[in-house]
Amino acid sequence: MGGHGHEPPYKVPHYSQFQTKGIPQLEELEQALAKKGLRDPWIRNEAWRYHPGFGTRGLRARKLFFRGFPLGLALTVATVAITELAGGKDDHGHGHGDEHH
Repeated sequence: MGGHGHEPPYKVPHYSQFQTKGIPQLEELEQALAKKGLRDPWIRNEAWRYHPGFGTRGLRARKLFFRGFPLGLALTVATVAITELAGGKDDHGHGHGDEHH
């Protein structure tokens, strides 16, 4: 489909490339399963999650929740600055209670 004689832009790695050896969390899981007489033949499919290039769980969460924070902060500061420069004093009768300044 749509080949044009080109290879895919990616190469699917061979399954044997992913090992649980050297990944403490997965080794611990394998040991816990073995104690119960169980084995997960697909556990190696989780190895990529622990690759240093992918980051830790905390780093991934931080990226997820704070990826737009610097831009949002900059836009907030710019909005406040523009409002202040444009005479952003709020004298439209939106006071609290019966106070009128």
